[in-house]
Amino acid sequence: MQTRVSSAFISRALSSSSNLNELRRIHALVISLGLDGSDFFSGKLIDKYSHFRAPASSLSVFRRVSPAKNVYIWNSIIRAFSKNGWFPKALEFYGKLRESKVSPDKYTFPSVIKACAGLFDAEMGDLVYKQILEMGFESDLYVGNALVDMYSRMGLLSRARQVFDEMPVRDLVSWNSLISGYSSHGYYEEALEIYHELRNSWIVPDSFTVSSVLPAFANLLVVKQGQGLHGFTLKSGVNSVSVVNNGLLAMYLKFSRPTDARRVFDEMVVRDSVTYNTMICGYLKLEMVEESVKMFLENLDQFKPDILTVTSVLCACGHLRDLSLAKYIYNYMLRAGFVLESTVKNILIDVYAKCGDMITARDVFNSMECKDTVSWNSIISGYIQSGDLMEAMKLFKMMMIMEEQADHITYLMLISLSTRLADLKFGKGLHSNGIKSGIYIDLSVSNALIDMYAKCGEVGDSLKIFNSMGTLDTVTWNTVISACVRFGDFATGLQVTTQMRKNKVVPDMATFLVTLPMCASLAAKRLGKEIHCCLLRFGYESELQIGNALIEMYSKCGCLESSFRVFERMSRRDVVTWTGMIYAYGMYGEGEKALESFVDMEKSGIVPDSVVFIALIYACSHSGLVEKGLACFEKMKTHYKIDPMIEHYACVVDLLSRSQKISKAEEFIQAMPIEPDASIWASVLRACRTSGDMETAERVSRRIIELNPDDPGYSILASNAYAALRKWDKVSLIRKSVRDKHIKKNPGYSWIEIGKKVHVFCSGDDSAPQSEAIHKSLEILYSLMAKEGYIPDSREVSQNLEEEEEKRRLICGHSERLAIAFGLLNTEPGTPLQVMKNLRVCSDCHEVTKLISKIVGREILVRDANRFHLFKDGICSCKDRW
Repeated sequence: MQTRVSSAFISRALSSSSNLNELRRIHALVISLGLDGSDFFSGKLIDKYSHFRAPASSLSVFRRVSPAKNVYIWNSIIRAFSKNGWFPKALEFYGKLRESKVSPDKYTFPSVIKACAGLFDAEMGDLVYKQILEMGFESDLYVGNALVDMYSRMGLLSRARQVFDEMPVRDLVSWNSLISGYSSHGYYEEALEIYHELRNSWIVPDSFTVSSVLPAFANLLVVKQGQGLHGFTLKSGVNSVSVVNNGLLAMYLKFSRPTDARRVFDEMVVRDSVTYNTMICGYLKLEMVEESVKMFLENLDQFKPDILTVTSVLCACGHLRDLSLAKYIYNYMLRAGFVLESTVKNILIDVYAKCGDMITARDVFNSMECKDTVSWNSIISGYIQSGDLMEAMKLFKMMMIMEEQADHITYLMLISLSTRLADLKFGKGLHSNGIKSGIYIDLSVSNALIDMYAKCGEVGDSLKIFNSMGTLDTVTWNTVISACVRFGDFATGLQVTTQMRKNKVVPDMATFLVTLPMCASLAAKRLGKEIHCCLLRFGYESELQIGNALIEMYSKCGCLESSFRVFERMSRRDVVTWTGMIYAYGMYGEGEKALESFVDMEKSGIVPDSVVFIALIYACSHSGLVEKGLACFEKMKTHYKIDPMIEHYACVVDLLSRSQKISKAEEFIQAMPIEPDASIWASVLRACRTSGDMETAERVSRRIIELNPDDPGYSILASNAYAALRKWDKVSLIRKSVRDKHIKKNPGYSWIEIGKKVHVFCSGDDSAPQSEAIHKSLEILYSLMAKEGYIPDSREVSQNLEEEEEKRRLICGHSERLAIAFGLLNTEPGTPLQVMKNLRVCSDCHEVTKLISKIVGREILVRDANRFHLFKDGICSCKDRW
């Protein structure tokens, strides 16, 4: 009777023991009463020691009853090991159990399975599962839950789902294990699907369910469902649990709904470090830098931030360029005892650099015993940001000498630097180093090299890299097309664009922003329209930059009405939009409409900039609106307080010269507060040649050669003026100078688009398709023109030729005439023609085209280097001002 009383008393004492010391006293009592050999008390002691995190003591108890013949004792010790993270020991004793004559029961396996999960030992887990099947315990709820949890933790989700589906009975733990497994491994759609299955069952989710599924709602950005889950937490009361509220905060911040996150935060009764860390880091991700820093500073007494939060706030100081705050955070880290590892010091370097304190940034860098690649990148980036480009280059060279490992970020920074400096030698050195180190194969580095070579004038090398690349992305295609456009190699750019489309590469907005200007330069109207259709399909037409590019493209392709339609449909317009439209009107000689657009722009509240006035005066110049053009120039200075640049003065000189007010143009030049350049005198020279004022032409030619002797365009212009004066010695001197300096003149060429093909013609080229038919067609036209009184203007011939017939042959070979004749031969009578030329149309070709339009009864639209000319019934829209 006394033993029974003692046993009952000790059993209750064991159950109610509250600490390890008390348990040890009770254990001593068990030994003194001779009860330590009892399986019952031994099992209770093993469990209790395990509860107090003393598995070694659990093992001592087990050894006193070894060899254990009761599975209860084996289960207790295996459970003790597994519960305390002694997973290898748990599996070791499971092995010993299997070797003994004692058979495991269904209570053995949950702890064994937990040990397999803790060790991520899938092979052992599969073996245990096989043994469970052999013993028939697979239908047990707790065994099934343990298996689902094990496979879920290991990421073997198909096996976890198989076990789950085969369970005859499931409880909330079963569902939670599977949902948590899918969610934690990024299978958010599956996690959400299982959660919805749970909601359709009789089982009610708990706080663990909600905290497990919240990341799925957040990452799938299902806002309405997320709000519904929030409503469920309020109704069920699980919102009182911190882990749930923290999950709600993270979800709303992921949804980019900081106001909802703040509402949850304000309603939280209990907040922990995770709460504050979530809010601060979430604000930073949403670029709410000031709010993030404010929350950090105001709540430092409420929580202890972790290293991630502190370094995130430190980075925010860099964004804010707040040096004093950065130093305050740094001192806080020192006071709080944070270990300043290289990661933190790298951030410090970056922050000090962004705050403009390169001295402190360099001090931190120099103080680092172990510098990694990020350290070097941070200090090099700092010097680049501060404008000390030479020091950045020195550091990279030092990095190479010290055999530090550069990564793709290092190369991207320095390739960008060589691009900015146009330092081809340094860029080639980077390219060579990149090949040796294997960084060259990085896609972003290859893209940067393509851009670097192009901007350094070596587009051939850009294309070599492009053609050697195995993997291409949209940026690659955009970069190489942009390179071709920058270099003026539009034909290759067009080929690359076509290849990109054939390869079914999905374009982005940048693609369209590089291809539309190319279409504009080539006047590739058909391709431009196709690109416009693509823009509509991809939803980019409403973008402001795209609208501006479309206006330019259509205007330069001879489609002024289409430009205006794009302009009318734009919901937003900026100063670039209005400038594009004003310039478009100017190209077509519609000066009055350009002025009307300027007035409309002012009424819309857009403030004009200096570029608007260049376009506006240009439009007045090409429409003969001299007084209005001068009024615009004065308004720019007096009303808008814009200081004129050389381009504005050039436009005014062109305005006066084009209207044959040559003396006023010279007076204006003499009154200019800045030294006139060759472009200004060139306008005067062209006007002199048109008016026949050869005395002024000779004087101006000398001035142009003095100002810009190396520009082929100006040299040829002066040479032509001397040729008109029959001063062949001067012509010879200029041409010899051009040859000696290896200056290349841009050859004249024209092109016409018929059907789906662009046909290009060069001046004097007899190898063009249908050449014989073209020349016969032109001879017929010349004979008809002669009846109209046409006499070739031999002044346009800049060579010293005695025979008029030879001069006439040279003029007749100009590229635009060949293109027009080709168009007449290959289109139906009455079809309008559109011809593009890279240079300015000469006066004789201008006269010839007027006559051709009258003789054949067709509209001929010609775009030269200056503007559009619409020839109809023997009249040009430029009114002979070009």
